[in-house]
Amino acid sequence: MKRTRLSVCRRKARFVSETDALVVANAGRVPLRAYRCDRCAYFHLTSKTKGKLVHRAGVVDRTG
Repeated sequence: MKRTRLSVCRRKARFVSETDALVVANAGRVPLRAYRCDRCAYFHLTSKTKGKLVHRAGVVDRTG
């Protein structure tokens, strides 16, 4: 996995828990996911979701 650049880490909001980050992510208009930063050990949000699981409030997977 690619290491988070320090300049990116410093600009982003920090969340103590993944749950706190997902509350903010679900309030937004675009799909966001939370990830643990390898620089600061807090959680940040990103819009890069390709190939990743994205938690969205009220969305139910009806496949299968």
